[in-house]
Amino acid sequence: MRPWLLLAGAIVSEVTASLSLKAAIGNPWLYVVVGAGFLSAFTFLSLVLKSGMPLGVAYGVWGAMGVVLTAVFGAVLYGEPLTAVMGAGIALIIAGVFTIEMGAERAAARAKAEAA
Repeated sequence: MRPWLLLAGAIVSEVTASLSLKAAIGNPWLYVVVGAGFLSAFTFLSLVLKSGMPLGVAYGVWGAMGVVLTAVFGAVLYGEPLTAVMGAGIALIIAGVFTIEMGAERAAARAKAEAA
């Protein structure tokens, strides 16, 4: 459970930094939030990897959720478009991450069975 909580921290930090980057155009002091957000995102991500989560799973979930949440919150906070085609893309991203996670679980189970 701990790796997933750390990964959630990485995702929230990255999305906060990305959203703050757009806001910083008019409010330069927000570049501090941008820097701190990206620094904490990579710190959390390194802790996730240190905890043993496979890189493909960690990076896939982190990147995909970052894209999805940034697009959704960009629409909510900045009035950016969120079209049906974009919604379909978000659904494909989620399906892809789910597929990667299922594959990683299968590979881990197979490796465990072969070791036993």
